[in-house]
Amino acid sequence: MRITTIGATAAAVAALASPVASGPAPAALAAPTAPVASVASVASEPAKAASVHGEARISYIESIHDDIRFTIHAEQTPFTRPMPPTAPEGLSTDARGTLKFSHTRGEVTGWAEAKVDCLVTSGRTATLTAVVTKSNVEEPGARLGISVQQGGKGEPGRLGFSWGVVNVDPENVDENGQLVRPRAGSCMAPAPFTTVIKGGFKVVHAEITKSPAQPETATPRH
Repeated sequence: MRITTIGATAAAVAALASPVASGPAPAALAAPTAPVASVASVASEPAKAASVHGEARISYIESIHDDIRFTIHAEQTPFTRPMPPTAPEGLSTDARGTLKFSHTRGEVTGWAEAKVDCLVTSGRTATLTAVVTKSNVEEPGARLGISVQQGGKGEPGRLGFSWGVVNVDPENVDENGQLVRPRAGSCMAPAPFTTVIKGGFKVVHAEITKSPAQPETATPRH
């Protein structure tokens, strides 16, 4: 995937993949989610799968006047994506769900929909990746990395994404010398470097599950 602009003046659209055609109008956002339940109440509840849900408009320094929105619904589903021969059972961070984003500047909107394939959490923070299924600015099959920090105690939520001013390899260029964005690995994303200005995300943390025991190798008989 070619990166058209990178740097302090990064045209806003390059940060979320340059908008090229009108896409779906951004949906109305829900109010910020309620604060995380108290430790006492959480302790009394049964264990939950790691997850992140919500929708938000963000403020991004390179696109300060643009309308940029993300909708995320993801849940960890350990060992559901076999990857033979190295991980025949899959990974403890396997996940399912959907990611959508839109980036509107003036009358033009860039958008994408993607299928979540990996999720890992820590406290109020989640990192996930999703593979593009439909978009007017991204190639189908491209993996996008997203990080989310749930807001709390008067602090806004935050979000980061793996394109624009991050995930750059200076030696990865095309035939014209233009930078090419490296592919994001599963669950790989930068710190949440943008601020949520409307809406919010709810993160449920769960420790990752230990990998299933590998079958023992039979001892040869002499």
